[in-house]
Amino acid sequence: MAVRLDDLDRKILVELQQDGGQSLDEIARQVGSSKTPVWNRIRKMREAGVIRQQTFLLDAEALGFEACFFVLIRTSEHDADGQARFLTALNARPEVLEAHRLAGDIDYILKVVVTNARAYDTFYQALISEVKVHNVTALLSMEEIKSTTMLPI
Repeated sequence: MAVRLDDLDRKILVELQQDGGQSLDEIARQVGSSKTPVWNRIRKMREAGVIRQQTFLLDAEALGFEACFFVLIRTSEHDADGQARFLTALNARPEVLEAHRLAGDIDYILKVVVTNARAYDTFYQALISEVKVHNVTALLSMEEIKSTTMLPI
């Protein structure tokens, strides 16, 4: 269920999405309010689950992660136990930044970030040793054209 937000809430969320490390004073100045109302609104949006967490975005390349693969997976097991094993295996792999269950011929798509192709192969070998898969297709991203965490609010 969507939470009701007014214009000031949305302005605060835009500021937080642009730079969550801003001070309350800076956010208040940017949205045309004062510090206390901004703090109260942020607190209420956290309590309502609109704001899940505060984090920092790191530069993968600067940290040596030069390869991004999108991995399309068709699993062999579609029962609840097979899905649970698959999810457990994914959650144990820090290389998996995103995982989505899909409608259609492909069961899952993963976004996997590793240092290089050899590291991807190590990831792949570990994954298929833990879960039964019918088919895996790995697509190497040649260039990131757009990446954002900002929702269009």
